[in-house]
Amino acid sequence: MHSPRPSRAALLSAVLFLAALAVIAAPPATSFSFVLLGDRTGETEPGVYERLWHDLALENPALVVSTGDSIEGLNGSRADAEWQKFEQVLAPYRKIPLYLTPGNHDVWSPSSERLFERYAGHAPHYSFDHEQVHFTILDNSRSDQFSPTEMQFLEKDLQEHAAQPVKFVLSHRPSWLIDAAFVNPHFPFHQVVKKYGVKYVIAGHIHQMLHIDLEGITYVSLPSAGGHLRASMQYDDGWFFAHTRVEVTGASVSFQIQELKPPYGQGRTSRLEDWGKAGRVKAVKQ
Repeated sequence: MHSPRPSRAALLSAVLFLAALAVIAAPPATSFSFVLLGDRTGETEPGVYERLWHDLALENPALVVSTGDSIEGLNGSRADAEWQKFEQVLAPYRKIPLYLTPGNHDVWSPSSERLFERYAGHAPHYSFDHEQVHFTILDNSRSDQFSPTEMQFLEKDLQEHAAQPVKFVLSHRPSWLIDAAFVNPHFPFHQVVKKYGVKYVIAGHIHQMLHIDLEGITYVSLPSAGGHLRASMQYDDGWFFAHTRVEVTGASVSFQIQELKPPYGQGRTSRLEDWGKAGRVKAVKQ
């Protein structure tokens, strides 16, 4: 004698019950936020960097990563005093971990490299993890291109951390800019980061907000964090003072670019998608 076959409604209920159990059993996706900062120096605008830190600290980020030019530098007799001044500016915010990238104003000679290592607490190139995100910091402070040493470090580091689901690569100079802007996917740096699943490449140096997507990799030039606004000095062209808040949930990442309020800006908020390789491409929230 055969048992009666379950109805379609009973089967559907069983499937929904099992799906609900799977959702309950699945661990929640790890979420956190961090801040990206561009250049502090390079014909510094007084007060900007201090105001940025005041504002970003209110958001309680897990960490801050700077793309370099922390001191005016380029003069060995003043460099140590400038690093001490930098430390004083950051003193109220020591609870927030800060990771520095070497800029051309920070490192220009063997002695300046030693000073950077002393105040940054690490070598010019290094890497670290925070939750599910891996950060690789490269040193192109003394060259417009990535040296063979940096390329070797990059590939070795990404290979060793291939399992991390979200990867950022940062450098001071946007050595990738021309190739990415002209949609050339064949340059060596792009091939390496693509090979290891890097999704986000970040730089400073030019003080201009730019965004380029190439084969699934997001290339970003950060706006200034105090360095002089150049060229047109127009917001729509990407020239403004801001910090960039990055929200990470699981493997999902979103960016919010927050311009400083008066007297340093108009407090405009934008998304990464609002920017392209020649400035603003969409209207942004006032």
